[in-house]
Amino acid sequence: MKHLVQFSTGLSSAEVAWRLTGKYGKDAVVLMTADTLREDPDNWRFAHEVAARLGCEWIKLTDGRTPMQAGRDAKCVPNDRMALCSQLLKREPLRWFMDTFYDPGTDVAYIGYDWSEQTRIAGAQKFWAPWKMIPLLAEPPYAPPLEDLFRSRGIEPPLLYKYNYGHANCGGCCVRGGQASWAKTLQVFPERYQEWEREEEQSRRELDKDVAILRDRSNAAMTRNGGKLVPLTLRAYRERLQENPTLFDADDHGVCACDMYLDDEPAPELEPRQPKAEKWDGVQWAEIPMQFVSSRPRRTGGEAA
Repeated sequence: MKHLVQFSTGLSSAEVAWRLTGKYGKDAVVLMTADTLREDPDNWRFAHEVAARLGCEWIKLTDGRTPMQAGRDAKCVPNDRMALCSQLLKREPLRWFMDTFYDPGTDVAYIGYDWSEQTRIAGAQKFWAPWKMIPLLAEPPYAPPLEDLFRSRGIEPPLLYKYNYGHANCGGCCVRGGQASWAKTLQVFPERYQEWEREEEQSRRELDKDVAILRDRSNAAMTRNGGKLVPLTLRAYRERLQENPTLFDADDHGVCACDMYLDDEPAPELEPRQPKAEKWDGVQWAEIPMQFVSSRPRRTGGEAA
């Protein structure tokens, strides 16, 4: 039996891996990381330190596209209602790898959700069936604050937590993040923000559509649009904040969880791609040679992906 951990390079999934390795031993645990090519470099520093301490097998799966590139292929700009990037760059590569190399009848998979994330847990169980996804942190004993816990182990948490992001996704530029999250990114990582701004502008030009990651939730904008939310480009949002840094919805933190299964719009059926699979050998990533076998995630009614 193998214990498969969807290791996001964040704190929660790292704690899951830590507990499993302590209980079952390093040879029984496999870490699986889906690389969006947009994670903060310090996430990788943290992940390497965790993997080195645990000594278990670590697999990296890479689609090869960034979130915005994946969106352009799907003819959309990823946003908090349809995060195609999480489907194409994370869930499908992970599902393909699990279905190809492991057996849900004998192996067990784990997710890093805690007791407060019951909606995510329910969505994951439906999407990943017949795999049983065990939310280890949702069960007693409940973990103490994870930042303190990893510091006590001699491992500094990823940098994004220092800036009070509620996640460590995509270098603070998660498309599911709301106005408050993107305002923080503009302040803390202005060059990173502007890179995403350029990507969004490129997508708008190629798609020839008035689409954006964010939505303008101001009463004035919604009144002009018949009560509906209005696309708010990163460029327009930056210019607004540069004129008045307080002019944003401080309560709009989005639903920044790469595996939420609540998308308002159906995801398009795209041809599955074979991810590049690599194994960490303690020094470098070594590609795993294999023949691609299509294993599109099984779908049941109501899921996003």
